Amino acid sequence: MDFSYTPQEEAFRAELRAWLVAELPAHRAEWPATDDEFTLHPDKSFDACLAWHRRLWRGGWVGIAWLREYGGRGATPVEQMIFNEEMVRAGAPPGVNTIGLMLVGPALLEWGTEAQRRRFLPPILSAAEIWCQGFSEPGAGSDLAALQTRAVSEGDGFRVTGQKVWTSNAHRSQWCLLLARTDPAAPRHAGISCLLVDMRSPGITTRPLVQITGDAEFNEVFLDDVRVPREHLVGPLHGGWKVAVSILMYERAGIGHVTGLPHYLRLLIDLARRHPREGRPGASHPAVRQALAQCWIEAEALRLTGLRAVTRQLRGEPPGPEGSVLKLSFTETYQRMAQTAAEVLGLHGQLWRGTPHAPDGGRWAFQALFARRFGIAGGTSEIQRNIIGERLLGLPKG
Repeated sequence: MDFSYTPQEEAFRAELRAWLVAELPAHRAEWPATDDEFTLHPDKSFDACLAWHRRLWRGGWVGIAWLREYGGRGATPVEQMIFNEEMVRAGAPPGVNTIGLMLVGPALLEWGTEAQRRRFLPPILSAAEIWCQGFSEPGAGSDLAALQTRAVSEGDGFRVTGQKVWTSNAHRSQWCLLLARTDPAAPRHAGISCLLVDMRSPGITTRPLVQITGDAEFNEVFLDDVRVPREHLVGPLHGGWKVAVSILMYERAGIGHVTGLPHYLRLLIDLARRHPREGRPGASHPAVRQALAQCWIEAEALRLTGLRAVTRQLRGEPPGPEGSVLKLSFTETYQRMAQTAAEVLGLHGQLWRGTPHAPDGGRWAFQALFARRFGIAGGTSEIQRNIIGERLLGLPKG
């Protein structure tokens, strides 16, 4: 692959940098930076990221890889990569509506009707409508095909009854991309359909799930005889498994392409330079230096592996099982960074936010717990290893 940038790509980078120089300070004057921007919790952080999202949208910087006719810029995969890099370089906060942009939009562009695209894509871009993902259930997480939520055909729509769990930001969402079983007599991977469900519909109850960090961005969602119009069916009836597989590929590739790792690596190196170990700066201690070097190597390897996925997109191919490689590598690298910070800080790394003398305001104690989530979110690490072994390496099933 050619790692150089074309004049057009460099012009795109320059345009984005100029916009960030003009707009980011104005946003920060009203909304100072916090680590909570990356969890969108509590509500104040969500409001800050929503304000930034809408500033991006007004500037034409949301969904840039989407077709122009649907509100995007028609940006290339390389330009999308440049966008991600420049946002991290500038220290910009994330936007909101990650599920809408990373999963729902691509799913509708691939599987949706023209009417669905016209109706749902514009408010995804503007964050006028926030989305959540209704896939996992209490008995169907890693084994998603075991889902039991039912959608019974009735007249010009469906009646949906069941329960979803680990539904990120369901309490803030207006819509849900949901999988339900429409033919209970069919084999496990058949008889499933994908529906767009209005979260304001009668019969929906949302309950927060408090995580180990104390945040409550996950939820349980209960559906009791919820009415869904037939025009909100995405893809073929009973053919939702194929839709779901493509959505999961977008999700895993999206998580693996998260470019916040360089930001945390910079913070980690700075921490090691400031915090003493055995009477000298941690960064000069051989064990710490080795750990930092390993984090840098893994982050760089992840970046270069991500370029292979970009090459696939440049060939016009959809995300494939290599997304599992990115997702698994991201998870393990992120967790290694958090573990390295804990080793640098020693007992001080246990001091929580708000505790006197907590290094960096308790950032690293939070990260040590927060990083664990990615071993589950978007498909467990065990499932990713199975996918890599079976679909990429051709190994027999265990």
